[in-house]
Amino acid sequence: MKLYEAVGRRILYYCKERNITVNKLCTMSGIIQSTVNSIFSGRSKNPKLETINCLCQGLGITLKEFFDSELFENLDD
Repeated sequence: MKLYEAVGRRILYYCKERNITVNKLCTMSGIIQSTVNSIFSGRSKNPKLETINCLCQGLGITLKEFFDSELFENLDD
């Protein structure tokens, strides 16, 4: 799995868990939706840590919580 795929799956996981849309998360995080859409589509192969941190703040979680997933253990180069 590629990094952007793992990040996208975690974003969707937390949105589903909190019963919010990606659009709502973007509003809560101050991130424009096209940035997140770029992660989902693979146009953004290396999402910025700053972007992920803003999304985490919108979700009310830490970066550690976000990355604490088996999804990030065996990423493809």
